[in-house]
Amino acid sequence: MADSKVVDAVHHIAHKRGNDHLRREVWVDGKGRVTRYHLAYINPAVQAGDHGRVVGYDNQHGYHHCHAFGKVFPVEFTSFEDIEDRFQADWTALRGAQ
Repeated sequence: MADSKVVDAVHHIAHKRGNDHLRREVWVDGKGRVTRYHLAYINPAVQAGDHGRVVGYDNQHGYHHCHAFGKVFPVEFTSFEDIEDRFQADWTALRGAQ
């Protein structure tokens, strides 16, 4: 059975508050385990490259990694919940710094 996309969400933040947005995509297998994910904080006014992605996490290209200001580096994967927590902490800190 093919993986199913269970989350496909974009949260837009008002122009007067920065005109940024959060993108969240999650796929699961038949047993409900996360097999693929893409989490991104996007603000082209802050990061022109990498499609405006300021920070993000995904497991495309066969490994778990983080995008931060145009650079990509591997991350240790313990659980999807841990990745979500890291992403939440990163984008919240960056949003507060602007």
